[in-house]
Formats: sequence, structure tokens, C-alpha cells
Amino acid sequence: MNFALHRRATVLLAVLAAALVALPWVADNYLISVATLILFLAYTGQAWNVMMGFAGQLSLGHSLYVGVGAYVAGGLFFHFGLGPWAGLWIAILVCMLLGAAIGFLAFRFGISGVYFALLTIAFAEFTRIGFDHIPWTGGPGGLFLKVAQRDQVDLLHFRGPPAMYYYSMLVLAAGALALCAAMLRSRAGYYWQAIREDEEAAQALGINTFRWKMLAVIVSSAMTAVSGVFFAFYYNNLFPEQIFHISRSIEIILGPIIGGVGTLFGPILGAALLTVLSDGITELLAAFGWEIPGIKQVFYGVVLLGVVMFLPNGIWPPIARRLGIGR
Repeated sequence: MNFALHRRATVLLAVLAAALVALPWVADNYLISVATLILFLAYTGQAWNVMMGFAGQLSLGHSLYVGVGAYVAGGLFFHFGLGPWAGLWIAILVCMLLGAAIGFLAFRFGISGVYFALLTIAFAEFTRIGFDHIPWTGGPGGLFLKVAQRDQVDLLHFRGPPAMYYYSMLVLAAGALALCAAMLRSRAGYYWQAIREDEEAAQALGINTFRWKMLAVIVSSAMTAVSGVFFAFYYNNLFPEQIFHISRSIEIILGPIIGGVGTLFGPILGAALLTVLSDGITELLAAFGWEIPGIKQVFYGVVLLGVVMFLPNGIWPPIARRLGIGR
């Protein structure tokens, strides 16, 4: 990257960061909640992007790690009073072990491509059904955290006004962006991209594809577990049908696919476009008194179809070229 290119990218990133930091000062609670959702989807999309966009391993069951992370931290808090910060590390560890188990089963026995995707769906569905029958997690009746929302910031118990959750998610999203940028430029990033482009060629070059694919799965599952903990203490209630459903996984992966798989800013742009436009359509229909079940899913399908047909690499790459900056 030459100096002018680097300077332009830095200026644009600084302007975006300043706008995001200032948002709660000029927006109401509804807009802050929408922005928080965008950042949540951008973060989880970035986590999924590590597995698929960087290493080429398609997961369609990423809601598994969101749900397990949420239930582990939420359950420990509900039953034992263990704070969210301690529960966070346990949730990350559990999801890493779960991701490692799935990756080992898949990669050791040569399961790849669409079959790996089906395996991830199966694990998410098995877990959803299992949690529906586990009394410790509340079963289908749900798990409700005991501490009510507060007006003052309480970081120890992760409670506070909407702006606190917004800034927390902003820090997570920025951290994920920086981490992914660093990983792409590391040895792991180069190996992952080699595996994504041609696994057999990567093996011929001496790359231990099993080891590096396992690392991608473990890193992705650990990052996603963090979003699950945030989900638990942001919404304060958990239902297996809500958090493990395949629609949750689809929601996670749509941002990177529409924004640009394998890019750094694609998941952010995709999450913003999908959330703003889908909420806008919902509000517009509500203004006319219309309620159309499934309209959001239809909208997602139309947008995805349009991107696949006209921008197969996603929306961000042509924008990046037009702005003259990197990915």
C-alpha cells in the first residue's frame, strides 16, 4: 500500500470512528438500539468471516456458538451468581472445545464443502433440541436473568443504559476488525488464504491444512462466544428456539456475504445495509398499518439474489476500488 492510499484509508477510518463515537450524543434510544444491532451483526459476521472468508470453511450453524456462549454465561449467572466477566472466559473455553470437536470430526475424516456445512447445521439443531429438554437452562420456557436493567452504568454486572451497550459493542467490533486485519497479514492469514484458494496445492507446499483449519474454527468459535455473552446480558432472556435456530445463523452470515466474503469492511457494510433497510421496510409497512409475516426474510432473499447476480464478490470490493483504498 503506497503512502497516499494508506493516508486516504486512515482518514476515512478516522471519520467513521468519530461518527460512531459521537452517535449516542445525537441519537435517541431507538436509533442507539438499531446501531447496537448493526455492530452486533458486524462483529459476529467478522467472526464467521475468519472461518469462511479467510480459511474457506463454510459454516451454516454459527448460531451454535452464539447460543452456547449465551447459555453458559447466562446460566452461571442465573444459578450461581457468577458475574459476566468470569462467565465470559468459561463460555469462550466451552465454545473453543466445541468448535475443536466439530473441526476434528470433520477434518480428520475428510468432511468438507457442503457436507461440512451440513455438519455445522446438524450440531446447531442437535443443541437446540437438547437445550429444549434441559431443566437447568429453562427448557422451552426460557432462561430469564435476574438483574433488571439500570439507568446507571454497572460494568461489574454489565448493566446500564443503551449507550453503554452500544459502546461495548463498538469496542468489540473495532477489536474484531483490528484482530482480523492483523491475522490476515500474519502467517496464519497467508496459510488460510492458500487453503481457501486450493487446499491440495497448499498441502503440496507443505502446509499442514488440518492444523490451520482447526485454528480457524477455534478462533471463529471463540470470537462468536463473546457475542453470545453480550446477547445474554443485553436481552436478559434466552430461548433455544430463538438463539439456536438456523435463521440466526443465516442472519449472521448474510452481512459478510452481501458486504464481501473475505474482506475486512464487508461484514460491517453488509450488516449496516441489511439492518437499516429491513427495519426501514418494517417501519414503512407499519405506518400504513400493514403487517406481512416473513417480510424481512423475503427482503433478505431479494437482496442476496441481487448481490449474487450483479455483485458476486459483494458490495464492498467495488466501493473500495472506487475510493482507492484497500479491503
